[in-house]
Amino acid sequence: MAAENAGEIRENGYGNLPGIAPEGGVISYNVPEGERPGGLMVRFKIRIGTGKRAQLIDARQAEVIMEVLQWQRQHNTRP
Repeated sequence: MAAENAGEIRENGYGNLPGIAPEGGVISYNVPEGERPGGLMVRFKIRIGTGKRAQLIDARQAEVIMEVLQWQRQHNTRP
């Protein structure tokens, strides 16, 4: 197992297994050294929300997506 994934296993207890994380879990991913932009260390951390918290996040995400789409339509520079 690679050293950059060691923290991931400690954090979520299931390593790189495919599928959905347990409820309320955290998924961490460290970008391999050869794929890092400009040699910077890059780490993604995804928290799994469930229940009411997930509904709130879904609603906010839908609202932001609509704002972005409206902005894009207003600022479209294609002829």
